[in-house]
Amino acid sequence: MTLGNKIAWDDTVLPFQLDKSDIRGRVARLDGVLHGILKQHDYPATVEALVAEMALLTALIGQTINLRWKLSLQVQTNGPVRMIATDYYGPTKDGEPARIRAYASFDEERLTDASPFEQLGNGYFAVLIDQGGGTKPYQGIAPLTGGSLSASAEGYFAQSEQLPTRFALKFGKSIEPGVGEHWRAGGVMLQHMPKASPHASGEGGSGENGLLTASDLLEENEEENWNRANILLSSVEELELIGPTVTPADLLVRLFHEEAPRVYDAQAVKFGCTCSEERVRQSLSIYSARDIEKMTTPEGRVTADCQFCGTHYDLDPMTVGKDAGKAAE
Repeated sequence: MTLGNKIAWDDTVLPFQLDKSDIRGRVARLDGVLHGILKQHDYPATVEALVAEMALLTALIGQTINLRWKLSLQVQTNGPVRMIATDYYGPTKDGEPARIRAYASFDEERLTDASPFEQLGNGYFAVLIDQGGGTKPYQGIAPLTGGSLSASAEGYFAQSEQLPTRFALKFGKSIEPGVGEHWRAGGVMLQHMPKASPHASGEGGSGENGLLTASDLLEENEEENWNRANILLSSVEELELIGPTVTPADLLVRLFHEEAPRVYDAQAVKFGCTCSEERVRQSLSIYSARDIEKMTTPEGRVTADCQFCGTHYDLDPMTVGKDAGKAAE
């Protein structure tokens, strides 16, 4: 299916700042991106919902990284949905779209009728940032908590970054004239600006299992501003978030007009995978001829499938591995 009648603000992330409250944020709208991610797989509905939520979180969080950087979000669990992985590739230069990809690994026979988040069981939410060659990737981990992936992401920012953070997300299948059923998603992210003196008492926080919360990280006057912005965000309606008729800028004015919202240039995003035959060959280059022989199919080929986009690679075993080409010499 090709999506038609694309709305101007679909597949964009709009950064903004609430000057009166010392709060920054983003508004994201995803349409074609989600279609590109989910059409690669035949996920059950509950898995689709989890992947859609992770993709939306990835768009909102990823907009903050620099050009050519890579942000990865991962969830690892002992539940029916074992893993969800997403990547956000920053634009290679100003004016170009960022790229997002995602996939999930799950045991279909273990899925239940419970909520999507309950399919995760115990596990963790991880954020990884790769700044490019010559740098050591950053990694932060927080427990899955709060009954949703967005609550777990809020917990990550409180624990690892000590930044009060709030997400309001909506996602689901939409039916539009001339388009048919497809996924749409929208969300808002609020984040208090960093402070010079983060929480460092070492006594834990007031949240679940001693986790830090916004009230543990903010001074009294800051907490008042934060709470006010959160109350305003709580008034948002589902159709305003998903946004077929309300632009991101109009949504900000409706929610936060008294907070003096200031918007910046929107960042376009698209579905994009970085897999290639060259990368597959590179990943196989560490294996000996004996290892490659074990990977060879009865048809005499070495095959690989990209978990993100489903591309199938079919290679001659004589041309892969660290001993490639030696037998022919």
